[in-house]
Formats: sequence, structure tokens, C-alpha cells
Amino acid sequence: MISLFISTCISLFVVIDVPGCAPIFASLTKNATPTEQRTMAIRAVLVSSGILVFFGFLGESFLRAVGIGLAAFRIAGGILVLLTAIEMVFEKRTQKREDRARQVKKIPEEAEDISVFPMAIPMIAGPGSIATIMLLISKTENWEQRITVFGALGAIQIMMVISLILAGPIMRVLGRRAEAMITRVLGLILAALAIQFILDGLKEFFHF
Repeated sequence: MISLFISTCISLFVVIDVPGCAPIFASLTKNATPTEQRTMAIRAVLVSSGILVFFGFLGESFLRAVGIGLAAFRIAGGILVLLTAIEMVFEKRTQKREDRARQVKKIPEEAEDISVFPMAIPMIAGPGSIATIMLLISKTENWEQRITVFGALGAIQIMMVISLILAGPIMRVLGRRAEAMITRVLGLILAALAIQFILDGLKEFFHF
């Protein structure tokens, strides 16, 4: 069971990409207060955990029931992530916030909640992590092994929430110019990740 736990942790750590999600989360929540960042981090991890546990138990049956293939799921997730990446690169998110502030000056502006989208879905619980948890569960032979797999998922998600909470303070220390530069670079990386989601979906659909 220890070997199963370790191998599952490694697989999920790489697929979910704990270190990669943290700076992206910090960039998307740079105008939020520490309390708001902490709340969004916890909510993102809880929502994504629920989704991954659901697909671990009922994923293949659910997708078949609604007539959705994993290829279509990958492509849809990739398109949604790409739209977020474009906003990061061209600072559209900042522009929208400024426009909203001008229109409603008397109402305090609230930070945009990105905990469900794009953090929980599809950054953490994306096509890759959903497919991975479905595959890992399909290979188990009894409930003890299934509990071990879900325990490994829990350990990775604890690491995720810690990394998301710590990312904001680290980015603030770097300053606004460095933060803007990092946001653009991360937007490019996120765009590349989105394109990879789409390509993976197309490869699976066309079987090449």
C-alpha cells in the first residue's frame, strides 16, 4: 500500500502541477486581499477535490451517460483555459476591473472570484487529472487500494492549498513591475498548456 500511495502521489503531483498552479493563482488574485486569497484557495481545492472524487467513482459512467467523450472534455477545457491566458497576457482582466470601478465609483470593488473557474476547473481538476484519477481507480482491486488512492489525492490537495496561500505574499514582495512581467510570462505558459489540452483532445479524437 505504501508503494501505491507514493506512486499515486507522484502521478497526481505531476499531472495537477502543484508548483505551476501557485504563481498562476497569485497572478489571477493579485488585487484580492489576503483573506479573499485564502478563501479562494481553500474553495478551489475543495471544489476540485469533490470533482476528482466524483470522477474517480463515477467518471466513465457519467461521461458515457451524457454522451461526452474525454477528447471533447479536453478540447473544451483547453479553449476555456486559453481565454483566461489571453486575458493575462494582454491585461484584459485589469482593464475590465478599472472600467467597472469607473462606472460604479461608490460601490467598493470586490475581487473577482476565480476559485471555481479557472482554478478548480480546469487548472486543478482538469482533463489530465480527471483522466488520471479515473485510470488509477480503474486499476485498483479492492476498497483498501481505492482508499489509498484517494488518500494520496488528499495529500496532494493539502500541498496545493498551502502553495496557493503562500504564493500571494511571495508575489507581493516582488513588486508591481516584476509581478506584471511574471503575469505575462505565466499567461504564455498557460496558453501553451491550453493548446496542449486541445491537441491532446484532437489526437484522442482522431486516433493519431
